Amino acid sequence: MRKAEIKLTIELDDANIPENITWESTEGENKEALPTKAMFLALWDHHYKNALRIDLWTKDMPLDEMKRFFYETLHTMGDSFLRAAGSDPLAEAVIGDLRDYCAHFAEKMEVVQAQK
Repeated sequence: MRKAEIKLTIELDDANIPENITWESTEGENKEALPTKAMFLALWDHHYKNALRIDLWTKDMPLDEMKRFFYETLHTMGDSFLRAAGSDPLAEAVIGDLRDYCAHFAEKMEVVQAQK
């Protein structure tokens, strides 16, 4: 069996607010820790049937980038669900609704220009 590892390093200030976040992976081409300004980590607890989450961002994460990060995350969650659901027609219909919401979110948050 092959193993891969993802390592996250969080540097906190005296108030436990992230100053720096870096990540590295045994599978990546780049062997050094890479900086990031924000992260969402979600894990499924099959015993309690709920999501365990860690959402962190550095205090210097710009709001416009956070809006874009949320938009991109919502979009990719839809992609992941479609891959997981296979050819379930209900999943495809619901993801269409999610895509519509993503477009609405992007317009309201001014992540992308409204189409006329």
